[in-house]
Amino acid sequence: MTRTTGWLAALAVALGLTGCSPEKSRSEGKQLQVTTTVTMVTDLVSRVGGDRVKVKGLMGPGVDPHNYVPKLEDSTSLEKADVVFYGGLHLEGKMQETLEAMAKRGRVVVPVTSGIPEGSLLAPQEGFEGTKDPHVWGDSSLWVKTVDPVIETLSKADPEGAAGYRERGETYKKELEALNAWSKTRIAEIPADKRVLVTSHDAFFYFGKGFGFDVRGLQGVSTVAEAGIKDREQLVSFIRGRGIRTLFSESSVNAKGISAVAAEAGAQISKFQLFSDAMGKPGDTETMNGETYDQGTYIGMQKHNINAIVEGLK
Repeated sequence: MTRTTGWLAALAVALGLTGCSPEKSRSEGKQLQVTTTVTMVTDLVSRVGGDRVKVKGLMGPGVDPHNYVPKLEDSTSLEKADVVFYGGLHLEGKMQETLEAMAKRGRVVVPVTSGIPEGSLLAPQEGFEGTKDPHVWGDSSLWVKTVDPVIETLSKADPEGAAGYRERGETYKKELEALNAWSKTRIAEIPADKRVLVTSHDAFFYFGKGFGFDVRGLQGVSTVAEAGIKDREQLVSFIRGRGIRTLFSESSVNAKGISAVAAEAGAQISKFQLFSDAMGKPGDTETMNGETYDQGTYIGMQKHNINAIVEGLK
């Protein structure tokens, strides 16, 4: 039994997954206790929930959800939660099995990607057949569709706060729509023939589709898959053939592999790491292109990535 499998078995017992677990709801006068997985979901729920919810995120900045090994205290956070939100589409790896089992036993456990139409989801690359690419936040016009499942779930768990959840959710939607418009304007600074993004792993296909980039990654959709010699050779050949000068590492993926590719292809690694599977540290502000933003928020993460890509490729 592996460490992860053993933890999942222990978690199943701790959460009562062998029996019926009743649905929880907000006690009068108390904040709704919400547990989330990845940082993007934590930020989303915090924006919609406001001060009526207390959000506990299991994964922090720089954490790779594909390889995440749950901690024992995570079981307590999940057990005590009135509501649990996660990314879904197997972003959280084997942990999704436990979350789905909790939902079947009556707990309120919701993947935020349930709000995205099936036809908008991308199939991942070779080796991950039967699943969909989970990195939907790369395209802010898709990420906005994750807001409604949060509004609806929180409103059901806390009916008295429904009006507030709706108001905050609608406000956040407008901010995401403005972000999408800003992104397109900023990206227009890159000549069309230079919109080629090469990163550590295949986390940017939604970004590429949404904003018109040819995207290549060294590793597959999940960082569990190691890049083989053939993959590396093909990527090096592609970089040389397209005359690409700048590649990008990611904050949640070891930069050793992409750095080796850059050296072999005669390219450089951008001084700015991209945020792929996790946001930055909350409160860590950055000023680029004449504006300051918090890299520990979804909007700040996206602005950092787009500013970094524009500066690296234009």
